[in-house]
Amino acid sequence: MLSTLIKQLSTLIISLLGLTVLTFILSLQSDTPVHHFQSDNVVIQYFEYLQFLFNGDWGTSSIHKRSVLKDFLQHFPATVELIVLAMLLAVTAGLALGILSSTRRGGWLDNTLMTSSLVGYSMPIFWWGMLLVLLFSLTLGWTPVAGRINFAYDIEPYTRFMLIDTLLHHNQYGFSAFLNALHHLILPAVTLSTIPMAIVARMTRSSLLAVLKSEYVRTARSKGISKQRIIWVHALRNALQPILTISGVQISIIMSGVIITEYIFAWPGIGKWLLEAVSRRDFASIQGGVLALSIIVIAFNLALDFISIYLNPRLRRPS
Repeated sequence: MLSTLIKQLSTLIISLLGLTVLTFILSLQSDTPVHHFQSDNVVIQYFEYLQFLFNGDWGTSSIHKRSVLKDFLQHFPATVELIVLAMLLAVTAGLALGILSSTRRGGWLDNTLMTSSLVGYSMPIFWWGMLLVLLFSLTLGWTPVAGRINFAYDIEPYTRFMLIDTLLHHNQYGFSAFLNALHHLILPAVTLSTIPMAIVARMTRSSLLAVLKSEYVRTARSKGISKQRIIWVHALRNALQPILTISGVQISIIMSGVIITEYIFAWPGIGKWLLEAVSRRDFASIQGGVLALSIIVIAFNLALDFISIYLNPRLRRPS
């Protein structure tokens, strides 16, 4: 177990060092220097760059004339809310659809769900997002077109997590502000979760079907254990390993998709902030944003590795 943890942490450190090398090279290629180094030696400049990062100096935005790290932290909560809800929708709905499809293998429901998941995986996110806006916002009027909350609510950004801040204003607005913020969040989250949901559903189906062919499952059936108990208690836990692995990949897809989604729905998060930085050639913000998002993806995948080790005792054995 200890050797596995050391191996995972070593992988994390190497990945982070490689990431800082790439962003350091990016900073050297920009017309306007992000940091001012004391030495002319490139190697020494790299270590100075690491010192800047550890001290919280990620450069200054040429647009807002503020610290890049402060700008990132200001926009980050909006993106976190969107990503968390999208991941919850993708994983829960994907698991449910995959389990339902595996229990109806070869039937019309299985074929319908798998065909739908293939269509969902194939759709460009910008086209899907605009289609949802056209249908649910402009035609049916069920959801807001853009933004995080209605302008009628004056919400003080204590935490910058809108769902939390609206609850902190419960004495002023009751639950109406919270419901309004959640209402604004639904359509962007559905747009962002569609592709990961389709992938999780297909992976759940294939993984669960493989587990259901195992000897211990046949033994459980021979003992008269119900089909629902076999799936939820015995089979699903062993089928989670590849599902967790593919979920780690989905965070990268969601991170890239969030940029387009936030632009479509005018969501004031990291994606919209990065697009603005790219359009205005704000190299400091681009470098800092890419570095921070990459660190988050690496940390998320490391956490999933630890969960996989916990769920699968075979992974804790020394290789």
